[in-house]
Amino acid sequence: MAYELYYWDGIQGRGEFVRLALEEAGARYVDVARGSRGTAAMMDYIHGRHGFDMPFAPPFLKDGDLVISHVANILHYLGPKLGLLPEDEKSRWFAHGLQLTITDFVAEVHDTHHPLGSDDYYEDQKEAAKVRATNFLKYRLPKFMGYFNRVVGANPTRSGHAVGDRLTHVDLSLFQLAEGLAYAFPHATRNLDRDYHHLGKLREMVRDRPNVAAYLRSDRRLSFNESGIFRHYPELDDGSA
Repeated sequence: MAYELYYWDGIQGRGEFVRLALEEAGARYVDVARGSRGTAAMMDYIHGRHGFDMPFAPPFLKDGDLVISHVANILHYLGPKLGLLPEDEKSRWFAHGLQLTITDFVAEVHDTHHPLGSDDYYEDQKEAAKVRATNFLKYRLPKFMGYFNRVVGANPTRSGHAVGDRLTHVDLSLFQLAEGLAYAFPHATRNLDRDYHHLGKLREMVRDRPNVAAYLRSDRRLSFNESGIFRHYPELDDGSA
């Protein structure tokens, strides 16, 4: 049976971190919300029409009778099945911790353009967003990206991966993170690969993997846009705020 991925249609968003893992592994999956009545089917789960184990929000993954929500949780489940986690327990839990840290960072990226709340339009909170984005670019981006860069550089296998000596879902998520930041803040991240050179090499390595490269060329890979997490507002980019 194919995996069923539930996420909003029309945006990469948090669902993209799961898609990259499925695409890299060549796994069979259905992006449910992109089909007819797909969003309604997704909302049926969220509203509990399929049982008590309802997810709070997408993305969530259905595998047989299992419904698994949250990006890090989904990837921790898929990792062993798709060959995207090391074999040893210590490394698996470290990878899970890294994925949770990526989740924290993604939330901070989102809040650069919606610092006062998700229910209001960006245009209604532009001034607060400028303050938040300036702080993010000056302090939070270097803190998180510096940490991830050190992790890759400190990997004792010297493989260029975040964990262990082969590709994991963490590598794929770090790639997506770098791609999203480059789209949202092209001026501030113009030297991203140089400033965080271990991540830069990892980004290039992931991009060149055959399955990932084929996915990036396909129509399954949606473009970044101003409805997703990574949004390009020139006034929020470094040097413009």
